[in-house]
Amino acid sequence: MAAVQKLGRCIVSETGKHTASVFFLHGSDLGDTGEGLRAWVRELLKQDLAFPHIRIIYPTAPARPYTPMRGSLSNVWFDRHKISWNSPEHLESIDSMCNTLSALIEEEVKAGIPKNRIIFGGFSMGGAMALHLACRFHADVAGVFALSSFLNKDSIVYQAIQQSETPLPELFQCHGKADELVLYQWGEDTNNLLKARGMKTSFHAYSDLYHELSRPQLEQLKSWILQKLPLDSLDENGK
Repeated sequence: MAAVQKLGRCIVSETGKHTASVFFLHGSDLGDTGEGLRAWVRELLKQDLAFPHIRIIYPTAPARPYTPMRGSLSNVWFDRHKISWNSPEHLESIDSMCNTLSALIEEEVKAGIPKNRIIFGGFSMGGAMALHLACRFHADVAGVFALSSFLNKDSIVYQAIQQSETPLPELFQCHGKADELVLYQWGEDTNNLLKARGMKTSFHAYSDLYHELSRPQLEQLKSWILQKLPLDSLDENGK
């Protein structure tokens, strides 16, 4: 087996006792590194996305030739034949990255964080990557989120959740109706197909939002994260 590639990452540490972790994956167009995504989130919230007990981990995808950019190198989680609802998935690159990201999850588990205290999600391509990871390989995590994201019409994820014999994580999904890169309809159709196959989902539409993050969206995400990963100590310092 080939060695798992080690990813760079940007971390916002918990302010008290570390009892949960969130992986937040960047997109392929805006915030295309972990550091870039963290800076974008911090600019919108006027502070870091931070919690007393949750560590926020922003990994950076390795640079690879990206077909929609005519083979130019880009920090992307996987390759695409094209950005389209109807396109087949590039499963070789998706599965390779699932293996790499699984190694990061195992690092958290070895550090004492149980899988049911871990969430992963992302923006744009990062959200699609998170769905593959959660639905196909780590259904025992606390939840998954996808912001301005979509899965291809015939994604292997739909087959995986339909055949799953274990409970699936809950999906939190947001999409801007003005998004012209990842069309709103693709995101809504993704949510409907996942829900029809038994996944518990919520879908939040933003009328004036393009292919971007917003403060209201991040505040809503923060509330959902706290619902899934509540503080398990009365003392925020963990004493």
